[in-house]
Amino acid sequence: MEDAVREHRLISAIETALGWNGAEELGKDFARGSLEDPSLVSRLLTPNRLLDIAMRRSLNRPQFRCFQKGVEVHPAVYCTDSVSPRGQSIPMVDMRSLGRLLREGATLILDQANVFDPTMEVACRALQWWSRERVQVNAYLTTNDAAGFPLHWDDHDVVIVQLAGEKEWEVRSTSRKVPMYRDSDPNNTPSDEIVWSGLLKTGDVMHIPRGHWHQATRTGSGSGKSLHVTFGITKRTGASWLAWLADWCREREIFRHDLDRGRDLDDKALTAAATTLIGERSPADFLIAYEQETALPRHVPFLGILGPLDAVVCTTHFPPRIEENGETVDVVAAGKKLTLTAKALPALRLLLSGRPVPLERAAAVAGTEVKELAEILVEEELCAVVTPELSSGYTGLVTNAVS
Repeated sequence: MEDAVREHRLISAIETALGWNGAEELGKDFARGSLEDPSLVSRLLTPNRLLDIAMRRSLNRPQFRCFQKGVEVHPAVYCTDSVSPRGQSIPMVDMRSLGRLLREGATLILDQANVFDPTMEVACRALQWWSRERVQVNAYLTTNDAAGFPLHWDDHDVVIVQLAGEKEWEVRSTSRKVPMYRDSDPNNTPSDEIVWSGLLKTGDVMHIPRGHWHQATRTGSGSGKSLHVTFGITKRTGASWLAWLADWCREREIFRHDLDRGRDLDDKALTAAATTLIGERSPADFLIAYEQETALPRHVPFLGILGPLDAVVCTTHFPPRIEENGETVDVVAAGKKLTLTAKALPALRLLLSGRPVPLERAAAVAGTEVKELAEILVEEELCAVVTPELSSGYTGLVTNAVS
């Protein structure tokens, strides 16, 4: 499965550009490089495709925002209500107004582009399987000499891919080690140490670890544009592990009792119970449980009345775990555990590879039972139907599992 993930053109291109071999360097140091294949950037997303997404969907703040001269533009300026003949009102982007803002110079931001675009969805899922962390992608389109966000830091690691045009960046070191969204220090004072400043051009890739101050702008650049996507990768922390332990402690009666000031607290008993809990559930246990307990993603349900099941793909947030147990094999993913006969193993590896599986061709490789197994995995929501729209997210970026 690891090899299948790294076969995604974006994953392999990022690793090559940054000089990485896997996700181990994620979050450690600032890194920058360039994609070797210039065709990859336009395949991922273009300015016109981003505008098409904005036109066809009902988008609202804060998921869709527009900034001009460093200030957020009120949505009333570029949004309107589309009213049907029956008087039903749906908020939509007013494309003429948005076009006027972009001609003047503005920055358009679409958070979680992976929710709306199949290519971004598939890319985020590949990055999740690669990093074993949750990933979302935001798209930023800046026109002419518009300013970007002021100097700030993110509470997650980011991988930035410049898809079109150019933008000036400045990256500084941290002023607080590994700051968090919920933290004991607001971390409001930027560092003075500049790690890198310069022009990010089409095809460039940059990794900014959590807490590094940074800003980007086209101020003074004149006519032109910039489109980049930022993949935000939120890694688990020691605080995440402790919060997980707090949920587990509710199983034990001693932690459910009131802390009554009217009587002596049994501090030693509570401390001992907490120590036992920590010993029983390690950080490694938390990381495994986090992957297995993550909720199922959105998908198009399979309805036999709409047509046969022709192709499937595994869409779990993280790679399913396949455990061989002699005559049986267990599949553990998304809070579920399926037990199947060991002879299903070749078909399982194919269907859970993370690559699209055309079932007719797969049957010739893994046996006719692959179709029946695919129906089970789709019913259990570990795999999804490969619709033409979902298929488009893989085309040219991921080969199918029986190529």
